[in-house]
Amino acid sequence: MLKTPMEIPEILNAFHAENRRFPRAAVESAVARREEIVPELLNVLEKTLEKAERGVGYEGGAPYLYAMLLLAQFRETRAYPLIVRFASLPEEILEDLCSDFVTEDLPAVLASVCGGDPKGIQSLIENPDASEWARGAALDALVALVKTGAIHRDVIVLYFARLFRGGLEREYSHVWDALVSAACDIYPGELQVDIKKAYRAELVDPVFISLEDVEADLKLGQEQVLERLAQGREHRLIEDTIQEMSWWACFNEKPERPPNPVGTPAAKPKIGRNDPCLCGSGKKFKKCCGSPAAGTA
Repeated sequence: MLKTPMEIPEILNAFHAENRRFPRAAVESAVARREEIVPELLNVLEKTLEKAERGVGYEGGAPYLYAMLLLAQFRETRAYPLIVRFASLPEEILEDLCSDFVTEDLPAVLASVCGGDPKGIQSLIENPDASEWARGAALDALVALVKTGAIHRDVIVLYFARLFRGGLEREYSHVWDALVSAACDIYPGELQVDIKKAYRAELVDPVFISLEDVEADLKLGQEQVLERLAQGREHRLIEDTIQEMSWWACFNEKPERPPNPVGTPAAKPKIGRNDPCLCGSGKKFKKCCGSPAAGTA
């Protein structure tokens, strides 16, 4: 239990340090001093962007990651344009700055700071110069907004239709995989013709998500697909920065994620790509051990 919050300079120094252990006291203090720390966190993002956009490398910890997650927890809409700018950095710079953060946490961060306004997220999705992984994360952010009731499903379905019908460049990238996956997450019924055209044009990697996966979701029906979305652990908002960060591999604390199911047989059982992954991560199989990166599709 935090008794006396650290002072603002102490908190910022902890975030700038190359920590081997999660700086729990600094994060708890930042939450306790929310009003005081917000301008400082926004300033951290501004300075990071200034350096990154000039091609200057960043040295000393990763304070911008603490900043983004805390500002997301605070639902700070002033961070929204800054985080969209951050996510729009060239892929090699984004990789150097935050690597797995893009696919693991960026969707929840974007959904948490946007205040229900999808325009910035949509600008990232439609930016052909942005990282394909960041654009895919932005699509997942829209699904999170549907799940949390910030935006009605029908609005996002219409937007996805626009992407399928000319809103995206007509060449394969992970953005197309993410678009089909996101459509399935909110039920692909109205988009099934567009999705089939995308497969015929070889715009979607069937290893990431196959047409059979799409058809399985169609058979489930809209009500069951939306119930699955509502009950799933994916497509969340940021509620607790400590819970989000403390298990990261860069810290020595053990992961707080659920353990593997007891008695899991050595032979892989039949599992649908939209089912929870057996590793216990809470993700869908297609986005975890069943992804192309895992080499198990």
